[in-house]
Amino acid sequence: MRKVLMITLLSATFALTGCKTPSEVKETPSAPSTDSTQTPVESEGTGEGGTVDPTEQARQRALAQRVIYFDFDNADIRAEYRDVIAAHAQYLSTSPTMKVRLEGHADERGSREYNIGLGERRAQAVRRALMLQGTGDGQLVTVSYGEERPAVTGSDEGAWAKNRRVELVYGN
Repeated sequence: MRKVLMITLLSATFALTGCKTPSEVKETPSAPSTDSTQTPVESEGTGEGGTVDPTEQARQRALAQRVIYFDFDNADIRAEYRDVIAAHAQYLSTSPTMKVRLEGHADERGSREYNIGLGERRAQAVRRALMLQGTGDGQLVTVSYGEERPAVTGSDEGAWAKNRRVELVYGN
């Protein structure tokens, strides 16, 4: 039932927003791809005149983002991800049966053991932030893959930056 509702909501959202013409589309570097069927989506409210509430739009955009990126050799959550974490925490606190696996990753620099530890510290940092905002302990599981599952292959700053991350993977 949830999948049917989610697909219906996504279809309605795409139909309402419309498609850009080829001249309107700009190519930008893409973030690691994610499976949208696992993104928590709630119905969007509309205000008068059929416009979507900007606050709700911002919350939906933050909720759709499921990757938190980190600086080199660091497990501190960047300020730019506070709204993303807040949106996920709000969703999880209102959906107590929903569970999230926090997958910590690191770039290829450093030893294998060090990177496993760094991925774990990153996943635990996201876990603490979610719990401070009301997510239940039983809803969160952490795992570290270190450098073993890169999002992007390559040995340059662009690739390394995409690999220093925590992915939020939803499931029941």
